[in-house]
Amino acid sequence: MSSFGFLACITFLGATFFVAYATDPTHLQDFCVATDDIHNALFVNGRICKNSTDVKAEDFYTSGLDKAADTSHGLGSVVTLIDASKLAGLNTLGISIARRDFAPYGLGAPHYHPRATEIFTVIEGTIYVGFITSANKLFTKVLNKGDVFVFPQGLIHFQVNLGDTSAFAIAALSSQNPGLVTVANAVFGSKELISVDVLSKAFQVDVNVVKYFQSKFGMSP
Repeated sequence: MSSFGFLACITFLGATFFVAYATDPTHLQDFCVATDDIHNALFVNGRICKNSTDVKAEDFYTSGLDKAADTSHGLGSVVTLIDASKLAGLNTLGISIARRDFAPYGLGAPHYHPRATEIFTVIEGTIYVGFITSANKLFTKVLNKGDVFVFPQGLIHFQVNLGDTSAFAIAALSSQNPGLVTVANAVFGSKELISVDVLSKAFQVDVNVVKYFQSKFGMSP
């Protein structure tokens, strides 16, 4: 093989590795416990692929992000996520997209995506956003129509509609299964409650305060 051919081969392999690594290089689930029971096993890191001869243009198409969600309940913020379960052609491509609608003064409560970086674009309204680093440094910005902000993977972030009218944004996420952990729900509303004593000591508050928060998130201490 000529030196030129060898260099071209190395360049191709390097580019292939880069492209492969750029799409969901890590797990798409929270964990994967090994099993030898093939009848009680799950397919990991994606969905089972359709036979390529049966693929149609419709597999790469969906609609509905033009429609606003009902924000009249809860914190006044609702996410409409388009992932591989709603758009089959996204499978293995390492990306998803979402619309977040806000009622007037609606809140996207502090949360994080364990498997994705989020790029957030305001389409209508004025939205205050921020994220917190692992060193507990807070970065915030007021965004207007057309403004873009990035929330790094795994960092707690939030959004607040500052206006007295509805607002919405489009978010792209660097995983087909980004995951969503809302901090307050996870801490005070887990299916099996964290010990009141643990939370009382961690937050340095009375146990009754912890019990109150647990009750607010739909759980009984």
